[in-house]
Amino acid sequence: MKNIIKQLRKNKGLRQEDMAVSLNVSRQTIISLETGKYNPSILLAHQIALLFNKNIEEIFIFENFGGK
Repeated sequence: MKNIIKQLRKNKGLRQEDMAVSLNVSRQTIISLETGKYNPSILLAHQIALLFNKNIEEIFIFENFGGK
């Protein structure tokens, strides 16, 4: 699943460490999210959306897996 977390974080002037502290996760989790190596739980996705004042669908791009 692709996302625009890095872009949003930079636009808000946050460091990865700042974002990690705000979300109560590790900096490594933020790195993994930004590079697409980790998909967040629905709870974490919701917290990220709240942090950036966006809807989950605006941040995370769900790729089509062959279905409609």
